[in-house]
Amino acid sequence: MNETLGMTGAAAALGIGMLVGLERERHKGQGESRACAGLRTFAITALLGYVAMQVGGGLLVGIVAVTLGLLVTVAYWRSLSDDPGVTSEVALLTVLVLGALCSTRLELAIAIAVVVTGLLTYRQKLHHFARSQLTDVEMRDGLVLLTAALVVLPLVPDRFIGPYAAINLRTICTLTVLLMVVGAVGHVAVRTMGTRYGYAISAIASGFASSTMTIAAMGNIAAKEPDNIKVLSAAAIFSNLATFIQVGLILSTVDTDLLRHIWAPLMCGAAATALYGLCLMFPRPATGASQPIKVGGAFNLKLALLVTLAMTGITFLSSVMLSLYGEVGVMLTATLTGFADAHSSTASIATLAKSGQMPFDAIAVPTLIAVSSNSLSKCLVAWVSGGRPFAAYLIPGQVLLTLAMWAGILLL
Repeated sequence: MNETLGMTGAAAALGIGMLVGLERERHKGQGESRACAGLRTFAITALLGYVAMQVGGGLLVGIVAVTLGLLVTVAYWRSLSDDPGVTSEVALLTVLVLGALCSTRLELAIAIAVVVTGLLTYRQKLHHFARSQLTDVEMRDGLVLLTAALVVLPLVPDRFIGPYAAINLRTICTLTVLLMVVGAVGHVAVRTMGTRYGYAISAIASGFASSTMTIAAMGNIAAKEPDNIKVLSAAAIFSNLATFIQVGLILSTVDTDLLRHIWAPLMCGAAATALYGLCLMFPRPATGASQPIKVGGAFNLKLALLVTLAMTGITFLSSVMLSLYGEVGVMLTATLTGFADAHSSTASIATLAKSGQMPFDAIAVPTLIAVSSNSLSKCLVAWVSGGRPFAAYLIPGQVLLTLAMWAGILLL
């Protein structure tokens, strides 16, 4: 059995060396300016790492790595190539380590080898993306998102604090990162797909930041482009899909069991939204309806922070209302706060349920009240921003998706 496992590891190490070596061989060049390593060198190096791990363990692998590093350094300095890069040299050391890793973590070594080969293969596209496609603002937003997700979030305590035990810092921070992530995903979708799919895709992506503001933006455009009013109205309706998705993500982030008590209303509302939007999109869009919303950076950090502060205040207010007036107080709070933002109300309701202040099966009604009041505010925004023609298309859709959402309670 051990001999079989040994042969499997050796074969995997050889395969890793040949996989990376094939890619390097294609870019090795010819003549005196060729790179120092190709297919044979990479294959032998991977097997060397595997054998060294089998014979002498990590110590021998370290000695071999140092020796190989010296040889690679000498070969680099003797190279006549004008390319100052050290990609092949670093890849050779990586293959040595992956060959050794085949002794203990076979699947991990193979997966890393595939990723490394992909990075080497698409180097030109990656260089073009980094230099020509990625903007300074997007780079900044990416660093902010990684810092929040990988540095700040793990350090935040996961416990309920404050009066009425209504605030959980970990939940608040997680939801803030979630808003940033979905905004970034929407931004990447718009950048990747370009203008081919027009306002609809842009509205869905922008809806993750703020569906209400997306409807306002569509209304402003509709007032200037009345010929495209149906396409713009459809895009505004589609932005509600982001609202339903975010509500589901917020609830599942707090506790996945919460979704069992509201999945049907969310699905029915999303289905009605998609159906009504497609009906408006049925005629071929005009040529002018092809420019996406200008979303700026990868996500709206200010909006994420404002939602966090609003969510904290609403959660505390809901907890106070729950303590004083019971579940009726929570519904009243959800109605009032839903006019401004359904996400904060949903997060506060979910947090109350998670902390044990209200049962899980009681979250559906106040959550739907918050989304419904937010739908009403969208109708008012549509009338103000786009005028009566734009509102005439959008209001029936908002009414339809709201009724479908409430009808979904019957399926629970």
